[in-house]
Amino acid sequence: MGRRAVPQELVMLGERIRNRRMELCMSQEALAEKAGISANTVSRIEGGQMSMTIGIFIKLVQALDTDADRILGIIPEPERKEYREIFYRISHLRAGEQEIVLRTVETLVEELHRNR
Repeated sequence: MGRRAVPQELVMLGERIRNRRMELCMSQEALAEKAGISANTVSRIEGGQMSMTIGIFIKLVQALDTDADRILGIIPEPERKEYREIFYRISHLRAGEQEIVLRTVETLVEELHRNR
């Protein structure tokens, strides 16, 4: 038998969807239209009142221009909005560009630690 989401998991999933929608300054109606689902469905999902099919989940992830790991909570949300924005921008770079950013940040952090 498969594992079903418990209500608290649905609430947390809904909160992550709502947070991402709000980051994009998008209404529930706009998200619903972009995802091809009803605004009532978006409202119920965000409120943790309903689970969703994989198909609806994929539509929401695409409409929110994010990745499934972030919505599922596998990638933790950064505490500060600035961190979320820079993470989002880096995640949309090509792999080689992401590697350059990572090496640059690592070098900068090491240098800052040495100069304390």
